[in-house]
Amino acid sequence: MSRKKVVETLRWRRGRLELLDQTLLPDKIRYRPLKTYHEVSRGIRDMLVRGAPAIGVTAAFGMALAARSGARLRPAAFRRHMQKAGKVLASSRPTAVNLFWALQRMGRLMEENAHLAPAVMAEKMEAEALAVLSEDIEINRRMGRNGASFIEDGDVILTHCNAGALATAGYGTALGVVRAAWEQGKRISVLADETRPRCQGAKLTAWELSREGIPVTVIADTAAGSFLRRGKVQKVVVGADRIASNGDVVNKIGTYQVAVLARENKVPFYVAAPVSTIDFSLKSGDEIPIEERPPSEVTTMAGRRITPRGVAAFNPAFDVTPARFVTAIITEKGAVRKPFRRSISALRPRRR
Repeated sequence: MSRKKVVETLRWRRGRLELLDQTLLPDKIRYRPLKTYHEVSRGIRDMLVRGAPAIGVTAAFGMALAARSGARLRPAAFRRHMQKAGKVLASSRPTAVNLFWALQRMGRLMEENAHLAPAVMAEKMEAEALAVLSEDIEINRRMGRNGASFIEDGDVILTHCNAGALATAGYGTALGVVRAAWEQGKRISVLADETRPRCQGAKLTAWELSREGIPVTVIADTAAGSFLRRGKVQKVVVGADRIASNGDVVNKIGTYQVAVLARENKVPFYVAAPVSTIDFSLKSGDEIPIEERPPSEVTTMAGRRITPRGVAAFNPAFDVTPARFVTAIITEKGAVRKPFRRSISALRPRRR
């Protein structure tokens, strides 16, 4: 079994953030140095980094960069500077709740230490961002171990989009479950939906798994139902960008149809996501904002137009999978099952 190191999605080097540019994968591995919170916001918006947990960690470092750049300001000016940075980062992408979770965490740190000088506060913000990074990796490993118990020797696992190390600070959510099962010696393989229009499954999931020697085969999104109907899939495992308090799940566009097809064919449908991805304030997935991305992502492929000129295209980046199609939600605190409203409520963090 090949054993390449799990890829680093982002890294902190000498006071700057370096993002693995996922728009260049699988052809090139290139880290982009980001020195300002504006650059971090653009990196999130332009999908150099993607995946809810990874976006959250990146946003935390964006706030750390903002604090460093404002360390010489007077306290009042520093607070205004940080508030502006938070607003700019919050506007990067609307759906992934981990972005707002990370910004709230950094904001609480600011409030609790308002008496500190800006230079000292900048050091605290950097330390907090590093803590968010290390915690995310450990959370994913625990989640993977929890999810591996649902995977049996010989399973073929269908996944949609990328929910691996590239979507987190490391190890992965849905692919963390796959990795943990593989590390336990289970002989498994993965079917990766290509995940149009940006093809994260074909480009990212396949790249991650193949470099680690985990068997993976890419299929067209439209082929998933056929494989499920013919008994070629034993489990479906996906990630999430936001989960409502009733168990409705928002994930990459196309997830809903996979969930419906899995239920029709009596195949378990699991969602792997950290507790930070749960938005306890929302009653259902209908309240979750769905990002609309440029139509050009649909009308072109590899830089070439594939639709007639003048024909319109819609490009929602995510869809809502109702809770009734979800078998279980796997978190770092264990797996929760129906009734989701009650089991998810038990995960709500206590206020400090």
